[in-house]
Amino acid sequence: MTLEIITSDDLTPRQHGFFTRHGGVSSGIFKGLNCGAGSSDQTDAVLSNRGRVAAVFDLPLTHLTSLHQTHSSRVLTVVDPVPTSRPKCDAMVTNVAGIALGILTADCQPVLFSDPEAGVIGAAHAGWKGALGGVLEATLDAMEALGANRRRISAVIGPCISQRAYEVGPEFMDHFVAEHSDYASFFANGKGDRLLFDLPSFGLFRLREAGVNSASWTGHCTYCDAEKFYSYRRSCHMGEADYGRLISVISLRNPRRLTARCAR
Repeated sequence: MTLEIITSDDLTPRQHGFFTRHGGVSSGIFKGLNCGAGSSDQTDAVLSNRGRVAAVFDLPLTHLTSLHQTHSSRVLTVVDPVPTSRPKCDAMVTNVAGIALGILTADCQPVLFSDPEAGVIGAAHAGWKGALGGVLEATLDAMEALGANRRRISAVIGPCISQRAYEVGPEFMDHFVAEHSDYASFFANGKGDRLLFDLPSFGLFRLREAGVNSASWTGHCTYCDAEKFYSYRRSCHMGEADYGRLISVISLRNPRRLTARCAR
């Protein structure tokens, strides 16, 4: 099975992709393109999957940079391929060609950024905690430190959990309204005292408030499509012991004719 890559015209001309789980070598509950080194999947399978992703960008595996993500707002400025130790950060920016920035998710938002004029890119992992804590704004600040201008930056949110699948308790909403009462608008009523949180809409709101040129979501829900996407929440509901991680990647290399199948 070939790799399947979701792309966005908003990130043109940067080579990028939100990879689905199609086309990998992992098996069992990880079946497909599991790129999460932090999972209990076989190390050789994860490395093989990541190698397939790097090959799409015509880069060696060592130049596919990823992080030890901790739901923080810390941003790493990448000037060389990151060593295997993986720094504890949740976003990366670079203006160096020949490096691909890779974010791992399984319901959280993967967000890819590009200022095509300045030649600066970014990638962020934004779950509810990171988005509320300012990781998106911190990524924009770090891009501007490299010469970007947020008025030129396009940001695209990839596959993540949608509101219809994101059931939370009232105490969850308290984290948001404590920061701003208007954030209650990102919650809808569910069953009983349950609420439904709209993570991608919150991400889009924060990006637009921060002043980006454009912000969009691909519209794919990770929880609702088990064939294409890994989902932490779905794995919990199914009683599975672990879950795979999707990868979303952007590079400064100009696009070429991809050998993988693309789905917009």
